[in-house]
Amino acid sequence: MSKIIHVVGARPNFVKLAPVVNAIYENTYWTQSIIHTGQHYDKSMSKTFFNELHIPNPDYNLNIGSTSHAEQTGRMMIELGAVIKYINPELVMVYGDVNSTLAAAMVCAKMGVLLAHVEAGLRSHDMRMPEEINRILTDRVSDILFTHCLEADTNLIAEGVNEDNIHFVGNVIIDTIVKHEDEINFTKIKNLVPEHGYALATLHRPSNVDDDNYLRLIMDTLDKISRRIPIIFPAHPRTTKRLKEIKYSPTHSNVVIIKPVTYLQSLSLQKYAKFVITDSGGMQEETTFLGIPCITVRENTERSITIEKGTNVLVDRMPYKIERAVDKILSNARTISSLPTLWDGHASERIVKKLRQYI
Repeated sequence: MSKIIHVVGARPNFVKLAPVVNAIYENTYWTQSIIHTGQHYDKSMSKTFFNELHIPNPDYNLNIGSTSHAEQTGRMMIELGAVIKYINPELVMVYGDVNSTLAAAMVCAKMGVLLAHVEAGLRSHDMRMPEEINRILTDRVSDILFTHCLEADTNLIAEGVNEDNIHFVGNVIIDTIVKHEDEINFTKIKNLVPEHGYALATLHRPSNVDDDNYLRLIMDTLDKISRRIPIIFPAHPRTTKRLKEIKYSPTHSNVVIIKPVTYLQSLSLQKYAKFVITDSGGMQEETTFLGIPCITVRENTERSITIEKGTNVLVDRMPYKIERAVDKILSNARTISSLPTLWDGHASERIVKKLRQYI
């Protein structure tokens, strides 16, 4: 019986893993093992996701935790190498662009194990981003590359990847949203938000939260915007730590900083928000599917499809551009958007169909 290993380690991985694991269970007799590297060790960012999305408990938890990028990736490679050697799978599947993804990819390349990358081909073209390095290196050693937009196919072909190994299947994040659509509702967040409308904000990327002056600047910008509409701010543990370090406290009570929320709460917060301000890659896609305006506080994005067809606008981390985007939304300016091709809730089924050609 064919053996498949899934390697995950961080919140974005879990959302992509869930529909693929379930599609394999429903359509094959392959055995599956889940290795959780422990890259995200906070309970609200790990265990609750497995419970909400009905993902089987990990067969192995490496408990690596948070250290420097180099040390974390190196420790993951050592531990993953031992587990992969013990299980001896036909295929290892990795997701997205976190350090766990790169670590598993490097181990498989060295051990000669067939490797499939879900969400291959995304590019920000910014080598200052650790995630961009992870994306490029993982794609270079992957045997099977599952893409979620045609732009990703174009990127991979331009980099010399064999077209026979590239498979455009759609976005597995959308599979997760569609499956849990009935659970994305106001009752999940009624105790977190005001009755008469709000905006949602999240920030966690080093480029936004590691610079003291910029973090103060962007928080002051949110504070200013909140005088027009209340802002709900679920704070990532990294962001919470940084806000404490700079001793920040909002000068206006309409910026409501709350603890991290579960995934279905996050989707519910997005669904009922007037707009979202974020630096999250996943939220750019989720808001596009939900039809909610998204203001992305980054200089670039690997998910440009959400700008071309979705509801996303890039504001280059400039406060005046954030405010200008908010002005446009609050003036009820009409936003024309559409769903990217194959963002239809069936990407995981296409993945299983393609995997049958390999194992």
